[in-house]
Amino acid sequence: MSNKPAVHRQLNIKSGIAKRVLKEHILYAKEAEEQQRKVDKLIANDAEEWDVKSARRILEESHRMIKDSDNRLGKAVQDLRELVLRAKNQTEFAEDIELLHAEEALEEASVHFDSKVSA
Repeated sequence: MSNKPAVHRQLNIKSGIAKRVLKEHILYAKEAEEQQRKVDKLIANDAEEWDVKSARRILEESHRMIKDSDNRLGKAVQDLRELVLRAKNQTEFAEDIELLHAEEALEEASVHFDSKVSA
């Protein structure tokens, strides 16, 4: 892991993955909340059974996507954490800006992921 440009590239890639998957996860969670409100509204308004079933199917799909993005976020956090720890153990990365950016991305994704795991 002594090839600094290659490590920088991996830090950028893995940081980008963690950020993207976190963004997806947040969007899926918002979509599920909106869909839940829609289901509740349909039920409250005595909508047709088919409409309620259709809305529930969409809600279930949203929950599957949340679970999938949760799994991908966990993997992305783990991969980035391992890379950051390896880089931090090398003196050539002391006060490295790319490593600092990766640590920030890791912190942001970890806070969200760890709070989901402990909930």
